[in-house]
Amino acid sequence: MPASTDSATQGADGPLIPVLAVVGVGLIGGSAALALRQAGQVGRVLGVGRNPQSLARAQELHLIDAAATPQEAAAQADVILLATPVGGLGAVLAQLRPHLRADTLLTDAGSTKAEVVAAARSALGERVGQFVPGHPIAGGERSGPEAADATLYRHRTVILTPLPENTPAGVARVRSLWQACGARVIDMDAGAHDRMLASVSHMPHLLAAAYMAQVAAADDATGRLALAGSGFRDFTRIAAGSPEMWRDIFLSNRAALGAELVAVRAVLDQIERAMADGDGDALELLLARAAQARRNWRKE
Repeated sequence: MPASTDSATQGADGPLIPVLAVVGVGLIGGSAALALRQAGQVGRVLGVGRNPQSLARAQELHLIDAAATPQEAAAQADVILLATPVGGLGAVLAQLRPHLRADTLLTDAGSTKAEVVAAARSALGERVGQFVPGHPIAGGERSGPEAADATLYRHRTVILTPLPENTPAGVARVRSLWQACGARVIDMDAGAHDRMLASVSHMPHLLAAAYMAQVAAADDATGRLALAGSGFRDFTRIAAGSPEMWRDIFLSNRAALGAELVAVRAVLDQIERAMADGDGDALELLLARAAQARRNWRKE
């Protein structure tokens, strides 16, 4: 899993990306555009989306310079960042393909990669080499243009899963895009990405959403929520994320996430048995192992 730490620098002829198009100018896409703008690494930014009001707001916030259709973005942009739910990426790529310049690069910010790569191959055909798959490991529960944050990617990891058809120069340019946002960029196999992210990214959201749904459906939900404190707040924060985005992630990565669900159920069964048997030693051992693993995570 090699990492690259070289920083992007502005060339003598201008910024790294003269014209950037962002499809989906919300938290992820808007933050990338804002970070590149503040770094002086982008010239003009075009915004593409389904909601004219959202694009107008993005322009008011100086995230983009103008709204554009997919056709206009494909014809004008040097780099196109797809920051939309993964379930719709194939359709967007199909819209872009007939109008793409030969030198335009496409990349995405999708949380799954194997299905995205398959969709890109289907939509782009022999031009799939222009698409460099990526995934920034950053986000939050807020959405829309107002959520954009130029610091979102600083000191965060971005994973690229390059295709055999990608050129070294194309991959390097996408790498530099994310480095200009302050991120650390690594390369990874798409299948390995999906298996690991199912565990450490997708499963936490599934558990938080399932628990929040269970509490909200209780007859005394109002009373429970009135008593909820910081533990409840911290655990359920990510359940407030975009339902559309997470629906697509769960479906796109359902095989890997299904395997994780089996493993989580097995641990829940252990806890349930220990409690039913009054086995304090077994329960404490499991809790101690979990506590130590959490303390050791990113330990300085």
